[in-house]
Amino acid sequence: MVAIIKTSTSLRRPFHYNENKVNESVAELILAQNYPMKNAEQATDLRLKYLLKLASLNSRTSVNAVHISLNFAPGEDFEKGKLQKIVNEYMRGIGFENQPYLVYKHTDAGHPHLHIVTTNIELVGRRIPLHNIGKLRSEPTRKAIEKQFGLVPAESQKQGLFIAKPVAISRLDYGKSETKRAIGNVLQHVLKNYKFTSLPELNAVLNQYRIVADRGREESRVFKNRGLVYRVLDDQGNKVGVPIKASSFYFKATLNSIESRFQTNELERKKQLKTIRSAIDLTLMKMPGRSLDEVIKSLEKQGIVTIKRENQEGRLYGITFVDHRTKCVFNGSALGKNYSAKGLMDRIGTQSEKCGVRPGSLTMTRSQLEDKQVSQTSIIMKEIGQTKQALNASRGLLETVVSPDETYSYLPFEWRKKRRKKKKKVTK
Repeated sequence: MVAIIKTSTSLRRPFHYNENKVNESVAELILAQNYPMKNAEQATDLRLKYLLKLASLNSRTSVNAVHISLNFAPGEDFEKGKLQKIVNEYMRGIGFENQPYLVYKHTDAGHPHLHIVTTNIELVGRRIPLHNIGKLRSEPTRKAIEKQFGLVPAESQKQGLFIAKPVAISRLDYGKSETKRAIGNVLQHVLKNYKFTSLPELNAVLNQYRIVADRGREESRVFKNRGLVYRVLDDQGNKVGVPIKASSFYFKATLNSIESRFQTNELERKKQLKTIRSAIDLTLMKMPGRSLDEVIKSLEKQGIVTIKRENQEGRLYGITFVDHRTKCVFNGSALGKNYSAKGLMDRIGTQSEKCGVRPGSLTMTRSQLEDKQVSQTSIIMKEIGQTKQALNASRGLLETVVSPDETYSYLPFEWRKKRRKKKKKVTK
């Protein structure tokens, strides 16, 4: 079992997140503990109001919401009664046994997991300290529960197995569900997890769920006032239905809030540049003589969706990559010249010529294609080696001048004593 504790300044956010899952029939409220009213499990408003009332007892504490997820190993799908006992034991171990808390069982991921929503403000207005709660309280409690209930220890599993996976959001169909709630679920998932640096990059992800973040025309009042609305798209990509204002959501989805993420996302996604470049390079290397559409299909199997931008004549002028593995969005030009639309077409055309095939045609046999692939790989590796030699040669003189000489000869300890400073003679 793995316990993940998240704290925030908003009780409404984790509460509505779990309640929306219940409304979508992918979660179930299995426990409402320490509530004064008997019908807390039936009254949604009362459950939230009581938590907010407690939080308001301490106005000096801004972080008053606690959201915990307990993740079990695949196959550990226990009955409701056992899950309630596990949660109660865990909350006692971290010092929240007297706090009101809600327990939701989620069924939308590959492994069983629970979500717990509570507050760290006690009935007397005192704050339960949260500093280092994971290391000092949660971890010892988790290990004790694993032994007590015979759970699979987290340490014996592969790293990342228990990390709660994002909800598999189905594509939106306008008119088949409550539009605003459905858009809100998608937005929360995308804004929280994906790294994008522009509104078009955000739309590259949202469009896959038939949603678009729309600023309107430049002469419109929405655009001039820096407004933002969200629209549902039909199968042909046309906007349908009533636009929903970004400010109407209870979480931050306005243009200013989205743009405030760009700088941080830019730094975060730089860590994944090599990963996506390597995936594209290897795919091109393995598929010499293939068309761009075939390369795109191969990348999609690896979790990288490629969005082509074409003009009215059908000419390709831009390309965007959405890497669902690393949750990063890149314009092709941001990856480098060779990964732009023109760069990819040039590389595919060059590979086709080296393989003796016209771009877009596949007239070679399988054995011929494999032989050409091996020869193409050797050519590329040879070019890489020559490039490295040239770079090393050009850097050699500079490194010789700038780099300090390093010596690794042994020096006896006795010789390493500091010399005594001579005392200055004072003349009378």
